[in-house]
Amino acid sequence: MEILDYLHSLAEVRSLEQLWKAHQEKMAEFGFERIIYGYTRYKTERSLGDPEDFLVLSNHGQEYLNGFLRSGLYFHAPMVRWAVQNDGACSWDLVREQIAQGGLTPQAQKVVEFNQKMEMTAGYTVSFYSISSRFKGAISLAPAPGVSQEAVNAIWAEHGRDIQLINNMAHLKIVTLPYMPPNRGLTSRQRETLQWVGDGKTTKDIATIMGLTTATIEKHLRLAREALAVETTAQAVLKAAMHNQIFQLEN
Repeated sequence: MEILDYLHSLAEVRSLEQLWKAHQEKMAEFGFERIIYGYTRYKTERSLGDPEDFLVLSNHGQEYLNGFLRSGLYFHAPMVRWAVQNDGACSWDLVREQIAQGGLTPQAQKVVEFNQKMEMTAGYTVSFYSISSRFKGAISLAPAPGVSQEAVNAIWAEHGRDIQLINNMAHLKIVTLPYMPPNRGLTSRQRETLQWVGDGKTTKDIATIMGLTTATIEKHLRLAREALAVETTAQAVLKAAMHNQIFQLEN
């Protein structure tokens, strides 16, 4: 598929599943068969936020994801640290340079050793610009095992601008699509109740509109707060809105 055709198809997708399937195929055309996309809306100076709130898309096997993501190695990964502090694209030559200079922390060294064990030693990382300091997204692009960093750099020299454009457009599309992390799902009633709160309605107003008792509305709001792991209803509305879970268009 030509790049312009791909961008047209990207603009028309309506689900993360559809987008991610097409994006994996497109990256594989360039030789990047193993990819991880990550996005957080809760970054601070010392944290990327609660991992359960991350949006993570990947075609890596469970062994790698368990080791890199679920064990917390990602936080100390040299390329993740680079992505948090920078925008644009960066070769994984950066890791080799840090190793040669003795600049890795003990935690980062563990990440490097794990990646070496999993044959994740060559690739490129694209970090996406955000106007908010709380939001950060990046994608890791790695070739098949055994492909050298020199070979990856050659791919990037020829196609890097196109690859970066495609990934930037995919990222911009991803953040417009509905997503709710595991264990953060809302029922239709909870979504509707939060929508009315977002429109400025009181509990009594919402009860009248939905034909329910105020006690039932309060229960929906409480369960929504628990599902979203927040303390206030205002926070619940904000988090649900950021995940595109309320004010949705009907398909």
